[in-house]
Amino acid sequence: MASIANLTVRDDGSLEGNLATLMVTAPIAIVPNGRKTKDSEPDYRVISRKNGFELGAGWVKTSQAGAEYISVSLSAPELGQIFCNVANAPGDDPSKKVLIWNPPS
Repeated sequence: MASIANLTVRDDGSLEGNLATLMVTAPIAIVPNGRKTKDSEPDYRVISRKNGFELGAGWVKTSQAGAEYISVSLSAPELGQIFCNVANAPGDDPSKKVLIWNPPS
């Protein structure tokens, strides 16, 4: 598993940081979906802070151990479709998160 973004938790519940792969570096925001009306709709939207385009979505999930996390799906011509999870960053700072890529198995 590889970390592809360093994120900072904002007071409004959004996360901001930089998505970085070998081919792409882009500022992103993972923002709560204030327009969610159905359980099947995402809890978060992933937005490019460079141009405002939507790059993906995130859903709040519960791990087998009972911990909540955000499962993210990203899609763009440069990326294809990739799946990741928001996780705690190394260290003890609860305001720091990382986006972990889940490669296809």
